[in-house]
Amino acid sequence: MIAEAQHELVLVREFDAPREKIFKAWTDPVLMKEWFVPRPWSIADAKLDVRPGGSNLIVMRNPDGQEFPNRGVYLEIVENEKIVFTDAFTSAWVPSEKPFFVGIILLEDLGNGRTKYTAKARHWTAADKEQHEQMGFHEGWGKCADQLAELLARI
Repeated sequence: MIAEAQHELVLVREFDAPREKIFKAWTDPVLMKEWFVPRPWSIADAKLDVRPGGSNLIVMRNPDGQEFPNRGVYLEIVENEKIVFTDAFTSAWVPSEKPFFVGIILLEDLGNGRTKYTAKARHWTAADKEQHEQMGFHEGWGKCADQLAELLARI
């Protein structure tokens, strides 16, 4: 295993949608609210400054109404191909209290309007990776990918 992927969790899907639609679902706060957390959770607010160094704030709401703000920064943006973000910074390169992971979204054109979607979560430590698995990474990110597929069929 290469060192870079040592503490990595990965979800791969193929969507019957072009990369442009998936990229838009990741970068448009209105669309993000429709799929980004597994139901019955919801997104109470999403503020996205999608550019390298730009910050984001995504407020997740559980079914009881409790809100969980998540702040981060975009590290790399390649339109319709790649989104890299992290919670290691909160804004303008201000370090967060405890970095947890770097998210990498890769969109590969398969032709005929289909896209290979790869979502990676790279963690600083094995303990963080294990915690993310126990939090339900595969189930939760998988359910979000299903919800994303539903959205892509409508837009």
